[in-house]
Amino acid sequence: MPFTAELDRYFEQRTAQDLFSGVALITQGAHTLYARAFGYAQRGWHVPNTLGTRFDTASITKLFTAVATLQLIEQGRLTFDTLVAERLGLVGTAISPAVTVEQLLTHTSGIGDDADEEAGESYEDVWKTRPNYSVTETRDFLPQFAYKPANFAPGQGCRYCNCGYVLLGLLIETISGMSYRDYVRAHVFAPAGMASSDFLRMDRVHPNLAEGSDPIRDADGVISGWKKNIYSYPPIGSPDGGAHVTAADLDRFLRALLAGRLLSPELTAAFQKPQVLRKSYDGWSQMFGYGPWFHVTHQDEVVCFEKEGFNAGVSGLIRHFPALDLNVVLLSNMSAGAWQPIGHMHKMVVEGKISR
Repeated sequence: MPFTAELDRYFEQRTAQDLFSGVALITQGAHTLYARAFGYAQRGWHVPNTLGTRFDTASITKLFTAVATLQLIEQGRLTFDTLVAERLGLVGTAISPAVTVEQLLTHTSGIGDDADEEAGESYEDVWKTRPNYSVTETRDFLPQFAYKPANFAPGQGCRYCNCGYVLLGLLIETISGMSYRDYVRAHVFAPAGMASSDFLRMDRVHPNLAEGSDPIRDADGVISGWKKNIYSYPPIGSPDGGAHVTAADLDRFLRALLAGRLLSPELTAAFQKPQVLRKSYDGWSQMFGYGPWFHVTHQDEVVCFEKEGFNAGVSGLIRHFPALDLNVVLLSNMSAGAWQPIGHMHKMVVEGKISR
């Protein structure tokens, strides 16, 4: 069976079981190997997803923040060793004055997060005591974490931290004189050819936009309804998450980056290099870099690198296999939509089933 037919059958079965809604895209170099949309962008009216549908990317947005930060480093307006609290006027908060830009990029700063995912905290719970609509600008996030105790001293550990990227966004704004969103639109989206991508408010009407929702199940696991994600996070994207893109635009971003259209050759190479160990597994390790996560064998071979995103009503990722020059993009408007499919597709790639 051709791999396209196998994937069609796989996604159609999961969609019929209300386990997937979204878009799957596979490219190799300039060639599209697979591109299909499944499920509903809007469930109430059964509006179907299409290849032109824009999806909330959640934490995939951190890739755009990382590239924007590296651009400012390239221009000499920022360095990896810049002391963040001093530069942002945050000395006296719980953010250590020793925290650097590089530590924020690689999740080694140790600062407290507004929702510590590795400690089991839920981002949705942040908004039980604070109206999500009150957080629309980057600086609005500061009360949620600036005085939260650190997890470890800067550089003495590795712990995924959303708010580290909020601080990078504040640096981008402070140095460029532009809002974070305007900077990314002008210096990341535009040069990458991401014409359909933007930061879209969830309380406004926008064309070609997937509405995030998750099933409500009864005690027997039967779906009794669907819950929207409108109260689960701020109404517009920020440096740590929430940009809206099409699958093709996300692929364009990574292709433009790898081709050297967004960064210098030196920093393009640095973006593709793992920097710090996060966890070690049987036969491979997960490492953090300047934005992406890396799957590295114990022989130091990079099998792939990626960035994933998760939130209520949102899941997705882009994964790149350097040896094959192959991208896998999965975007879903369900919080669990992308995870089993990426495992299935990854297995097909490493087994050699997906190729031109």
